[in-house]
Amino acid sequence: MKIVSYNIQYGTGIDGKVDLERIAGELEGADIIGLQEVDRFWKRNGNVDQAAELADLLGGYRWVYGPGLDMDASFHDENGKLVNRRRQHGEMILSKYPIISTRTYPLPKMGSITRHAIQAALLEAVIDAPGGPLRVYNTHLFYWSPDFALVQAQFVRDRIKTAPSEGGAWCGGPGIDAHWLNDEPQPTMPTDCILLGDMNNGPGTPVYEVFTGPPSEEGGRVQTLDGFVDPWVWLGNEEMSGKTAHFDTRRIDHVFVGASLRHRIAGMWVDEDAKGSDHLPVWLELKDA
Repeated sequence: MKIVSYNIQYGTGIDGKVDLERIAGELEGADIIGLQEVDRFWKRNGNVDQAAELADLLGGYRWVYGPGLDMDASFHDENGKLVNRRRQHGEMILSKYPIISTRTYPLPKMGSITRHAIQAALLEAVIDAPGGPLRVYNTHLFYWSPDFALVQAQFVRDRIKTAPSEGGAWCGGPGIDAHWLNDEPQPTMPTDCILLGDMNNGPGTPVYEVFTGPPSEEGGRVQTLDGFVDPWVWLGNEEMSGKTAHFDTRRIDHVFVGASLRHRIAGMWVDEDAKGSDHLPVWLELKDA
C-alpha cells in the first residue's frame, strides 16, 4: 500500500504555472493521498474547485476535503439567481479504499496583527484499508512562528490520541432507533493511524519532538506505543538527512506512522524530480499485514 503526502501550493509549480494535471501525474500509483493547500474558488487560480478537479483527474478515488479557511464566495448568475459558494483553502485525502468516516478540526489560530495568519485544519479520514482499518490524518502547521506551530502540533497529537476513546462516527446501544443505523454496522475508530502533512519544521525542532519523542542520552529517541515513528529514520536513514521542499534543505513535510504500524513499514522516499509545487511528494509504502 503506497501513501503519499504533498503540499501542492494550490497547483503552482516551480515555474510559477498552475497545473493540476502535472500534480495528478506526480501522484500516479498512490493508494492513499494527502494533499495540503488545496483551493476551492479562488481568483488566483481561475475560481475553480481544485478538489473536484483533482479527483476527476486522478480518477477512481474516494475523497474528503477539510477546509481551514472558509469564506463566502456567493454570487448572482446572469438570471439574478443567488449561487451559494464558499472560498476555501485546506486539506484533502483521497483513497482507493472506502472512507468510513471523516472529521475536520480547526487548529489553534494566532490573532496576528503584523504577519499574515489564516485558519488551518486537521482532517481525519477513517479508511477501510488492506490489513485493517486505519485513521489517516492530514494537516498543515503554521510557517513563520515555530513557537505557534508547536501549539498546533500539541493540539494535533492530543486530538489523535483521544479519537479511539470517542468511538466511531456513531456508537452506543442497544436501543438505537433503526433509522440511525442505515442497515450498516457500527463504524470503527481504530487505534492504527498515520499522520501526513507539511509541519514546516524538521528534525531537531520541538514540533518534530512532539510526534517522535524526546532525544535519548543513549542515542535515538524515547518513543512510546501511543506515539509515532518517523519511517525515514526507522528504515536506517540519518534523522537530519534528506529534504522535502525546493526552498528548504530540511525534511519539513512528514509521514509519521503510529507505533502500532511500525513493523509494516516497507519503504519511504521523496520524489525530488517533482516540479508541480514548491514542496516535494513524500511517499511511504506499508505492507498489507
